[in-house]
Amino acid sequence: MPNIKSSKKAVKVIAKKTDAAHEYKARVKNSIKNLEKAIAAKDTENAEKLVKDVQKNIDKAASKGLVKKGTAARQKSRLVNKVKGMK
Repeated sequence: MPNIKSSKKAVKVIAKKTDAAHEYKARVKNSIKNLEKAIAAKDTENAEKLVKDVQKNIDKAASKGLVKKGTAARQKSRLVNKVKGMK
């Protein structure tokens, strides 16, 4: 545990940022899982709605620096191609 006042504050700030980052990452992972389930169930209507949510969540994570831009683009591309392959 730090002794210096600024270090104590830094520990609190880091914990808060870490919690927020975990929340965004979990949101991305859960939305991807839901989309994968819709694709597996051949539910095209639901999958098309979920793709938009997934893209939004991935873009938010990328803008916050939790995911690199290239990784976000690759994930979105692969998911969109899976949905297009259903038709």
